[in-house]
Amino acid sequence: MTDRKPPTALDLSMVDPLPEATQKYFDICTEKLGLIPNVLRANAFDVDKLNAFTGIYNDLMLAHSGLSKLEREMIAVVVSSINRCFYCIVAHGAAVRQLSGDPMLGEMLAINYRVADLDARQRAMLDFAAKMTTESYTIEEDDRQALREAGFSDRDIWDIANVAGFFNMTNRVASATAMWPNDEYHAQFR
Repeated sequence: MTDRKPPTALDLSMVDPLPEATQKYFDICTEKLGLIPNVLRANAFDVDKLNAFTGIYNDLMLAHSGLSKLEREMIAVVVSSINRCFYCIVAHGAAVRQLSGDPMLGEMLAINYRVADLDARQRAMLDFAAKMTTESYTIEEDDRQALREAGFSDRDIWDIANVAGFFNMTNRVASATAMWPNDEYHAQFR
């Protein structure tokens, strides 16, 4: 499948030629994912911005954490659903399907995470991420304590807040620039 559109509505071309390290990163994406995510293509007009984005993303989503990779992707989908970010719902919904092996879970999280069969830990995590997305100014110690009682450490709470915060930021950038998800995501892991 070929992407139908440029990655965003903005006329920002990728650096050409890409620096060797960036090209190698894109080659790894193609090898592992079968595509270069449009969010990377969109940021590639400025290699420093691309490196900043990928550095934060890789640290939050792939580095060691008390949160599983699936849990972090679940946060991404729920936050993106609340923000109605088409790009992230599609891209991270595919990741949820892949990591969970459940083709329905990504859709349930995208439409209404409360209908998904979640354990108490996951539900508390997503409730916190949702509250952070819609009314972060109301979060109090009781909200953090609920996460502790669900089994999260303070470090885990930090990670939940940072993943939710990152996707709140990227959702807004993706929506503001009409970032388009790669077509391939729609059929993946079903």
